Amino acid sequence: MTIYLREFKIFPSMGNFRGFKDLLGLRFVDKDFISEILNQAEVFLEVINRPNRKLPTLRGKTVVHMFFEPSTRTLSSFDLAAKRLSADTISVGTRGTSIAKGESLLDTLKNIDAMKVDLYIVRHSASGLPHLLARNTDATVINAGDGTNEHPTQALLDMMTLSQLFGSLDNINILIVGDILHSRVARSNIFGLSKFGAKIFLAGPPTLVPEEYRLLGAEIVRNIDDVLSEVNVIMALRIQKERLEEPYFPSIREYRKFFGITKERLEKLSPETVLMHPGPVNWGIELDYEARDRVRNVILRQVTNGVAVRMAILYLFLVGAQQNG
Repeated sequence: MTIYLREFKIFPSMGNFRGFKDLLGLRFVDKDFISEILNQAEVFLEVINRPNRKLPTLRGKTVVHMFFEPSTRTLSSFDLAAKRLSADTISVGTRGTSIAKGESLLDTLKNIDAMKVDLYIVRHSASGLPHLLARNTDATVINAGDGTNEHPTQALLDMMTLSQLFGSLDNINILIVGDILHSRVARSNIFGLSKFGAKIFLAGPPTLVPEEYRLLGAEIVRNIDDVLSEVNVIMALRIQKERLEEPYFPSIREYRKFFGITKERLEKLSPETVLMHPGPVNWGIELDYEARDRVRNVILRQVTNGVAVRMAILYLFLVGAQQNG
């Protein structure tokens, strides 16, 4: 009998998953932590493929979305995950709230805490902001992307997708190409995949792929054509124009020439090579339009898995850990 069908007792205290009150990143968690989330996500993937996709699992729990950066996939995915588990949700941003009137974010947090909520999902342009909030609330805090630090749930859905395709995360060779410097997705994937022994190549303009990333266990390549035959996964990253306050490379045309997954490069790839992208895609820059037609383009599959992963995280932190502890 699967775990979500078991009868469980609702405790009034906050959840605690494998000793962590919060999910702030993947750097300091272990393989078992990640594997349990991925296993639970597979259970919920079965649920969201049913005609009736709603469960009563988090009835009576309240989830707060605190998004201070634009988001489509992550916000929609978390909101849908919470609602499919029957949680109540509210959204807090800058517009239309007391923050716009000058109230500090910590004061906002304390006021929402007083309303007795259970979990915050936080996205902010400042690296470390979810960590600050987590230290100032007894509720669980989930990092939905903080500055250029981490985006753990995106990496988890990426890992879930790869695990489905390859059967495990062992012995995967992955090329992550693009704006590594500003990519919280890249950092979380490096932290997560390296725990399973994946070989990780990083590529992009030297200004966007600092040599320091070798310290994280990744290999830096300056010519992606040298490794295309070695990798079975290519993850293209968006050029984050909103974060590029100065020119990091001469032109978009030159970037595409050296680091874009162009039609010519696509033709050289094995049909089994997996193409990934966290979205949104700048088509014609990171990926040529021909990539849409490849059998192993799994970008939309990543989106579907994102709902299942986030359902698993909400469940494990708010109920599952209490049930299993």
